[in-house]
Amino acid sequence: MMDRVEVWATLESKPGKEDEVEAFLKSAQILAEKETETTTWYAVRIGPSKLGIFDTFPDEKGHVAHLTGEIAKALAARAPELFAKEPEIHIENAQAGFRGGSTLRLKVNRTSRRYHKAIFAR
Repeated sequence: MMDRVEVWATLESKPGKEDEVEAFLKSAQILAEKETETTTWYAVRIGPSKLGIFDTFPDEKGHVAHLTGEIAKALAARAPELFAKEPEIHIENAQAGFRGGSTLRLKVNRTSRRYHKAIFAR
């Protein structure tokens, strides 16, 4: 089954908090692996203080489960301490197709449950 919901979020760490944000995202991977409705979860460093998260879900139900899950709770609890501003979040319905400029669309292998961190080592 193809994932129907894709999320791209960017996070900007506060000055001096870059290592803590990276550690937080590393710890979040374990939580993502436990979410049965999260098909893919990627965390990447975009710049010195900017990071991104890309994740996919089979449907809106899976996305809502993620938004109310442990990662979202931990993120909300630590956001004032770690982040310079609120995350920028782009949600794409894969059925609707690319809307040019509104989101970043990435092609990923969805044939198996995968968890990657493009920059962070395990």
